[in-house]
Amino acid sequence: MADLPEGFDNIEHLQKTWNQEHNRRVDRYFKDVQGNGDLSGVRPSLKLACRALDNDNMYASWMRSDLFYNIMGYGRKNLAVFYGSKFDNAPSVAGHPQLFFVFSQDESASPPEESPIQHEKSVRLMKFSCISGDDDGSTKPAITKANMTEIANEIKGIFLSGNRGITYTAGNKSASYTDPENGFAKGNYLLVNSRADGIEIYQKICNVIDVPFKQEKLIVNDPDKPSTTTASAGKITILGKQVQNRRYRPVAVLRFRSAYISLGNLIPPIFLIDTTLRNTGLVRYP
Repeated sequence: MADLPEGFDNIEHLQKTWNQEHNRRVDRYFKDVQGNGDLSGVRPSLKLACRALDNDNMYASWMRSDLFYNIMGYGRKNLAVFYGSKFDNAPSVAGHPQLFFVFSQDESASPPEESPIQHEKSVRLMKFSCISGDDDGSTKPAITKANMTEIANEIKGIFLSGNRGITYTAGNKSASYTDPENGFAKGNYLLVNSRADGIEIYQKICNVIDVPFKQEKLIVNDPDKPSTTTASAGKITILGKQVQNRRYRPVAVLRFRSAYISLGNLIPPIFLIDTTLRNTGLVRYP
């Protein structure tokens, strides 16, 4: 490694590098705006506010970063799992609010080479409509904030224990529970390590939305291919570089993290409870 030049300033080098990388992303996002931005319109004004300057102090750099990555949402670009859903084809239960349960592996339990495993399970709230009956012809009442708060409190009581999210073990088995009349569409499944785990989670979801759980509607598929670990998955070579191969349905303990309701892709999801504290839920945690 080459020696650093005499008088090298680490902080100045950091700020210069941060400015270059940050502005490169800002310029790419605002490629329709000429120059560094101006006050001629909304997007030029946003570009002007987001671009880093050489004389910015730490507070100014933080504000520009927060505006661009968090408030404007660039940091969530191309992510479709925890901020809504994308469907190739609308399911037959479309038009009803969709309740999502988010589970993930504890950071401390995840191998250094891998990101924590994250799973999500959803169910449609068939007792409610996303919009009022006058607008879509539905006979179901439009869901209200009071309805969602009631569901949020149910989730808090069922999916939290000792102020922490409950856990279950994910694995290579797919547990599908099909009951369209009560919001469980065909083709929706949960990865588990045993039938008992599947029964427990689906029972809890049914309790939350106040519908009966029927064990005969649960089908657990046990594939011949076993789960793989980071070590057994091994490494592969891509473009001459060794990278970690993808694991197949690894066994991992997942913890309940949050729940939110989607009313369609025109408005942001409404968080009911979030144990990560990244989003403000309708009920407080803990």
